[in-house]
Amino acid sequence: MNITEILNKANLEKEDIKALLAAEGDDKKLLFDKALQTKLQHLDNFVHLRGLIEYSNICTKSCLYCGVRSKNPNFTRYQLSDEEVLECAKLAHDLGYGSVALQSGERSDKDFTDKITYLVKEIKKIDNGSLGITLSLGEQTEDVYKEWFEAGAHRYLLRIEASNEELYYKIHPHDAKHDFKTRLNCIDTLLKLGYQTGTGVMVGLPFQTLDNLANDLIFFREKDVAMVGMGPFIPHPDTPLWPYRDQIPSANERMELTLKMIAILRLMMPEINMVAATANQTVDPMGREKAIAVGANVIMPNLTPNEFRENYLIYPDKACVKDKPDQCQTCLDVRLAAIGHKVLYNEWGDSLAFRKKMEAASHGDASSVIRK
Repeated sequence: MNITEILNKANLEKEDIKALLAAEGDDKKLLFDKALQTKLQHLDNFVHLRGLIEYSNICTKSCLYCGVRSKNPNFTRYQLSDEEVLECAKLAHDLGYGSVALQSGERSDKDFTDKITYLVKEIKKIDNGSLGITLSLGEQTEDVYKEWFEAGAHRYLLRIEASNEELYYKIHPHDAKHDFKTRLNCIDTLLKLGYQTGTGVMVGLPFQTLDNLANDLIFFREKDVAMVGMGPFIPHPDTPLWPYRDQIPSANERMELTLKMIAILRLMMPEINMVAATANQTVDPMGREKAIAVGANVIMPNLTPNEFRENYLIYPDKACVKDKPDQCQTCLDVRLAAIGHKVLYNEWGDSLAFRKKMEAASHGDASSVIRK
């Protein structure tokens, strides 16, 4: 079966996905063109913004790829004050971003979870709850997830990083704090509670195969998630995976593979939200635009105060660390216009797939958090 025949299939199977992941030249262009056409047909040319607030780099985990892992002593730990978080949220509102994303190193102590509940409630007070709230705060109990949902958060990103259990344990310690099944259970709990649930993977990891990546995409489809974030793996010198940096694809190959993953997933799940990750921009100066042009529809401009950003480096040389928010906004408008896209300001930008699922389920409580 040739690429054109695969692209015209209503349902991509694993071998189809692997063929698309291996596509080069004209075949790759056909894939990218089809993905863009699919996105424009279902979601138009709008890009949604999530003002990113990197709340804290204090983490209890020791993931083998991550620069803010608990066992890395080579940078300063921080936690934003309540005032700093709320100033970031107000700035997001003033800039018309429509939503914020609160991200942090993983903690589950009560001081932390109570503080997040408080901050979510305070953010919801801004302009009568006009800001959408995404959380990316790791594994928690069902009670904590429920508390945050009831406080006003309605989207949650919990990246699986590798949906294959064997590969998962090659990039995480194999212990009680880094348990594959716990991660899966948390994703299922978020879905059950009514969050617009997101997950994602790194692309180009050591030991990763095309078979792994194809299964990652099938995993997203089977879980029926509302949003996905994928970006190229970038090795960090203060991590156990650093010695394996010579065993991964080149930066350009990782970027191209990421773009294929985004494009294929857009064909598989045409109405979900997909993030054009900052990691794309770090690997390629046009990385975010390239991701948007093959199917992504969300960008997360960083609103964290500049003095803290250099200490939230999950990977090195992170793009846009020194950018000012107002400069970033102008830059995004210009760069997106150049590829025929535009920011949809002052909207939550919820997943169309999620909205339709809630409408089909009709009268559940989750419908109260849906807004175009």
